[in-house]
Amino acid sequence: MEESIPRATAVIAAGLWPEDQAHDTVTVDFDDRYRRRKFYTAEGGLAFLLDLPEAQVLKDGDGLQLANGSFVRVKAAPESLVEVRASSPQHLLRVAWHLGNRHLPAEIAEDRILIRHDHVIMRMLEGLGATIATVEAPFNPEGGAYGEHNRAPAHPHGPQHHDHPDHGRHHHDHDHEHHHRDVCCDHDHHH
Repeated sequence: MEESIPRATAVIAAGLWPEDQAHDTVTVDFDDRYRRRKFYTAEGGLAFLLDLPEAQVLKDGDGLQLANGSFVRVKAAPESLVEVRASSPQHLLRVAWHLGNRHLPAEIAEDRILIRHDHVIMRMLEGLGATIATVEAPFNPEGGAYGEHNRAPAHPHGPQHHDHPDHGRHHHDHDHEHHHRDVCCDHDHHH
């Protein structure tokens, strides 16, 4: 029995699929590029279901392979971001360290860092002497050393976070205190 809505069941990295044969293009912001299962309508009108075994970040230029073998190109939509610049490469490294310490999704380039707007972080950056400006650009934050920390854009993870079966009820924001007990296999979180 043929499905009424095409399903995209595989993501092929940019450069590894026949990009000249893209059937359509779907343009989405970063939040809608981290999915396992979601309905999309592409620019040419193709409605399809992304249906992957597990959630993953869809990157600009990736190809979503439909069950019939055709492809839909992923295009990263521009979104409102904060561009962070510094007076020197060493200053930018220092700023990057402070941003990383806050576990923020960040896109890092040689001369700038892109992040999402957060008023607390803006004050911190100003205090560090960084130059900040609002820009419109696609957001492609770094993956982390402990897996892709940007898997859940609203809930970034860093190395001191741990997997818990009930983690779905565990909420973080940028203005919180975090208390972790340093006892093996006994991780209590208090808010």
